[in-house]
Amino acid sequence: MNAKPVDLRELTKEEVTALVAGLGEKPYRAKQVWEWLWKTHAPSIEAMSNLSKGLRAGLAERAVLRPLVLAEQQRSDDGTVKCAFRSWDGHVVEGVLIPTEKRITACVSCQVGCSLDCAFCATGRLKRLRNLSAGEIVDQVTGIAKLSMELYKRPLTNIVYMGMGEPLLNYAAIMHSTERINAEDGLGMSYRRITVSTAGIAKMIRQLGDDGAKFNLALSLHAATDEKRSSMMPINDSNNLEELMAALRHYTRLTRKDVTFEYILFRDINDSPEDARNLVRLCSQVNAKVNLIEYNATDDGRFQRTPIEKALQFQNYLESKGITARIRRSRGRDIDAACGQLANKNEPALKDGERVLKPLRAAH
Repeated sequence: MNAKPVDLRELTKEEVTALVAGLGEKPYRAKQVWEWLWKTHAPSIEAMSNLSKGLRAGLAERAVLRPLVLAEQQRSDDGTVKCAFRSWDGHVVEGVLIPTEKRITACVSCQVGCSLDCAFCATGRLKRLRNLSAGEIVDQVTGIAKLSMELYKRPLTNIVYMGMGEPLLNYAAIMHSTERINAEDGLGMSYRRITVSTAGIAKMIRQLGDDGAKFNLALSLHAATDEKRSSMMPINDSNNLEELMAALRHYTRLTRKDVTFEYILFRDINDSPEDARNLVRLCSQVNAKVNLIEYNATDDGRFQRTPIEKALQFQNYLESKGITARIRRSRGRDIDAACGQLANKNEPALKDGERVLKPLRAAH
């Protein structure tokens, strides 16, 4: 009985080399296979055209490739493009191309759904169905990078793990995918251009420090007291602010990297002068800058956006205390592509649809 085929992109370089050697091929063939996987991004084993038919047939008997397929696009009035990617097992995840004057950013997902149930986030209402593989995460990057060149004639400058799911609950794939994005025989993008955002898993933040993670780390904070944070983010009950700050101190001490606090401003919930003072106290414990984020409605009515005048007052107070703070304007809101809005509203149609790229569709 034949062994169950393995996913080639789940193998290490050494394992790929051993697999190719087991087929009676020379070592340079393994290098070619590796480049097809991570540099050329072959959609199938059959597409590895510089390999012999015999080698391709041997690989196909023992292994599979399961790339994400870009199934649909929506383009916002501001140029943001939301991409629906369909997986080999019929699930849909969303990634976003965010163009600005200075940057072209790919926002990618790491899980199908999410298990954290943050009250303000549409993704949190979805069940977590499974983790994405490192290859599936890289597929989003390469798919969005291709779109960037097609639409804007510009390469990606930044990658943020801020889409669907909690990255640190898919730790191995996050580490593998960022390594492949950075590697010379991968995408060759600097770790300085990669940011991983977490809702706050203290144990895994410590692990990032122990592992010497080289990418940037952002913490979705959104409140500076346990009472307020737990009311919006259930994960805070098991990872409270004291534990998170201790983990961040451990991380920053070992990596010598600063942290970004992401802070969505909610009207009359976390935008008062007292909230700003509490946030300053947290920032004083680690080297942190703050991104103040405009809230994007998710149709429940519980949360409202802080008026811009109040947001500016909040920002000015932080800066008066020596904290770098900027207001991050939301993009792609009209197509539900902005922060907290990814929710696979089109998933039923995509699950039953054809695995083809649909025409670019403008938002109305």
